[in-house]
Amino acid sequence: MKCRSCASALNGLVLDLGFAPPSNAYLSARQLDEPEVYLPLRVRFCSVCKLMQLEDHSDPRRLFTADYAYRSGTARSWLEHVAAFTDSVTARLGLCAKSLVVEIGCNDGHLLRNFAGRGIACLGIEPATEAARAARQYGIDVIEEFFSASLAHELAKQDVLADLVVANNVFAHVPDINDFAAGLSSMIKPEGVVTLEFPHVQNLLRHGQFDTIYHEHFSYLSLTSAGHVLERAGLEVFDVEQLPTHGGSLRVYAQHQGQARKVTPRVRQLLQSEVDAGLMESGTYAQLQARAERIKDDLLTFLLDAKRRGVRVAAYGAAAKGTTLLNFAGVKPDLLPVVYDAAPSKQGKHLPGSHIPVMPPSCLAPGDWDYVLVLPWNLAEEVVQQLGALAENGVAFVVAVPELTVLGYRNS
Repeated sequence: MKCRSCASALNGLVLDLGFAPPSNAYLSARQLDEPEVYLPLRVRFCSVCKLMQLEDHSDPRRLFTADYAYRSGTARSWLEHVAAFTDSVTARLGLCAKSLVVEIGCNDGHLLRNFAGRGIACLGIEPATEAARAARQYGIDVIEEFFSASLAHELAKQDVLADLVVANNVFAHVPDINDFAAGLSSMIKPEGVVTLEFPHVQNLLRHGQFDTIYHEHFSYLSLTSAGHVLERAGLEVFDVEQLPTHGGSLRVYAQHQGQARKVTPRVRQLLQSEVDAGLMESGTYAQLQARAERIKDDLLTFLLDAKRRGVRVAAYGAAAKGTTLLNFAGVKPDLLPVVYDAAPSKQGKHLPGSHIPVMPPSCLAPGDWDYVLVLPWNLAEEVVQQLGALAENGVAFVVAVPELTVLGYRNS
């Protein structure tokens, strides 16, 4: 395999999580009796352009299928996040009724509906049929395709050029990241802006967030590695924000090279921070394997001990990161009988690999469980607040990443 960013040879294996099914390939009861696809889940590091990346084994059309189950509108914190972003970027760029905002990977449209509510023209690009249908219910115009440089060129020929292109948690999801960046460059007006959000690999390494690695995530980005990709596409990073979402993310602002916006001090400061954190050195990445194995062992010890003692443990949040964790640890329904999730698109199905059934939170009664393992640890506080009745009845909440922790939240 060659680096998907700079085409250099890849020699350094960072992490080997064995074989696993695609993390969002939830199974119906009928599919439990059918063969299941497992793919290698291994990560390598490019010593030239500093991009940590998944080995090439997955076709995105097999991952982001018509019934792709993820929905952005199920987490209150994410809805608040995109609403705040809409406010800030509208003011910063002076967006108005004459502007056009394009969101790549618009999912169910919860971001774009904020812009549409301000009278700003919107266009979504979303390959998953069910998610696109949900966005259209908010009156959003959606192109049901994978974004590419070719699609961007076709839209540009029709004078569909954006003042703002938003791609939240999409940049890491594309196998041909250079083609995607070229499309971004073609999609914006001469003075247009691109904003990208993606988990910061520095936090992944610092906190052992190996469960954020799954087949839908082809790249694990730093500001340094993202900047290299954008620069080759004729784009310049002029600002960056550090965000708490997904365990620590970056929001990158980019423009055509040579435009008037000055590069903020935050860009230079974060680039230096990445150097200081060792993100240019392969040895920093090699430490992730031992960290992942320790987290796996601690979780298994907890679940096995609970089973021996007759302690009842359920899970909450059928998130992709939970699928990575449970499959790496080899957890099955005998140790974790059920996972509850608020997304109707996941309810009544089973987690890939582990085959743990997914049920709605309405079925979660205070007296049924002693512990609830929160799989989306980045939303743990929100989940515990939502399930305050359980805490009041003595149920303890647990997270496994970055280390096994029994949470002391109580509903006040």
